[in-house]
Amino acid sequence: MDNWDEVRTAYQVARMGTVSGAADVLGVHHATVIRHIDAIEGRLGVKLFQRHARGYTPTEAGTDLLRVAQATDDQLNQLAGRLKGQGDDVGGELVVTSLTALSGLLVPVLAAFQQAHPDLVVRFLTGDRLFRLEYGEAHVAVRAGSPPDQPDNVVQPFITLNSGLYASASYAAAHGVPDGPEQFGAHRFVTHDDENNRAPFARWLRKTIPPEAATFLATDQHSMHVAIFAGAGIGFLPTWLAARRDDIVPVMPPQPEWASAVWLVTHVDLHRTTKVQTFAKFLKQHASDWQL
Repeated sequence: MDNWDEVRTAYQVARMGTVSGAADVLGVHHATVIRHIDAIEGRLGVKLFQRHARGYTPTEAGTDLLRVAQATDDQLNQLAGRLKGQGDDVGGELVVTSLTALSGLLVPVLAAFQQAHPDLVVRFLTGDRLFRLEYGEAHVAVRAGSPPDQPDNVVQPFITLNSGLYASASYAAAHGVPDGPEQFGAHRFVTHDDENNRAPFARWLRKTIPPEAATFLATDQHSMHVAIFAGAGIGFLPTWLAARRDDIVPVMPPQPEWASAVWLVTHVDLHRTTKVQTFAKFLKQHASDWQL
């Protein structure tokens, strides 16, 4: 197989299911896609796709080719991601991934780091998806919970994230605050919509409050925080966030069982590059001033 362009085209057709979809991804004309498919099928002497009105479906041979092409594409993307971080200067892209709940802490640090290195382009990736360092999707990951166990990652203890149970001043004025868990049944709570959420405080709250007390559910912590500020109910806030507001009333102080360990994760191939080392040092210095 001596024509990677044709293999890559077939891979994108299989992935997207249509010639037009593959053409958009590859940035070529649809006629080029058709020509590549015809050429590779002619060279191999097998049909890679079943053509139908809705698009292209891989045959058994096409599925085999897709599997190999996907692995090759992943490896090339991984290599590209690593090469981007191997310069001796602090420039180009710096890609950092984190939980959305840590944005309030990390974004100011990223902005300050960029101001110190004006040639840097920062990409800050948040959300539930786990961006894969081994595929070059990020240079640095800030992750909470159990220590990541991917074999090619360098994992360093970073911070402990403490959380407490709080209500807004408006909620407290309207409903009061409970003296303890035995009074939780008479109150309204803001909780995570995912019953399988593994945050320590989320697990504790699910076990402690009666189901009917969970009256405002959301799929991300930022929305839950906004709901608490708006008076929708009692809920968990990071202590650093609660300390920044004067309209929040403590309900229960932070408990050790609610705390989350946070880890600084880099890939072994990028860990000692100038850009990653410089940013990691900068981040740790600023984290020492955080009121957690």
